[in-house]
Amino acid sequence: MAQFLMRKQFLMISDNLKQVNSRIDSIQSNHDVQLIAVSKTRSVSEIQEAFDAGQMHFGENYLQESLDKISYFKGTGLVWHFIGPIQSNKTASIAENFDWVHSVDRVKIAKRLSDQRNPNLGKLNLLIQVNVDKEETKSGVFIEQVDEIVSEIISLPHICLRGFMCIPQAENSTNSFSEMKNLISKYPSLGSLSMGMSSDLEVAIENGANLVRVGTDIFGQRSYN
Repeated sequence: MAQFLMRKQFLMISDNLKQVNSRIDSIQSNHDVQLIAVSKTRSVSEIQEAFDAGQMHFGENYLQESLDKISYFKGTGLVWHFIGPIQSNKTASIAENFDWVHSVDRVKIAKRLSDQRNPNLGKLNLLIQVNVDKEETKSGVFIEQVDEIVSEIISLPHICLRGFMCIPQAENSTNSFSEMKNLISKYPSLGSLSMGMSSDLEVAIENGANLVRVGTDIFGQRSYN
């Protein structure tokens, strides 16, 4: 019975990945799109099932939880994206273990990540989180602050500034994605936009997203018990 349930779960994750990738492929765009499977609170076995189905990029929000997973899959070629809030005392572990960081909203954090990145690992890919809707409950710099933070971060030696990330208000996502598209067009050297989740990835891709972060539509509803 247990083997049947495990097989059923694998088929669910595998089929869900096919459906999400089909949605991505259905959008007429002139750029490639990378699907990031958001695996926060997900087990090693669930990540393994997604990996077995061909998924290589995974996003984590909680550092301590993620370190065991990263260690388990060491040597497999998985690409790890940190997409959660960053505390100063966590930057060393993030710099040592992740390939991408999506949620930088302070120069101080970017400098710490650069200083603590082992040069033998290559540069850490970094995105600036933009609070596009100026929500008090969300992290990120305002669009008006982007010029200043880009100028300070772009020359840091052990990070590679790639672009921007945002988490818009659900009811305003189309306008917010359009604003982000306009924003990145002002920075020819930056080419990465991380935006779009299960409910709005199509609109995000139409507005230039090339990194989309999907959890529920791959793994199903989370259980926090």
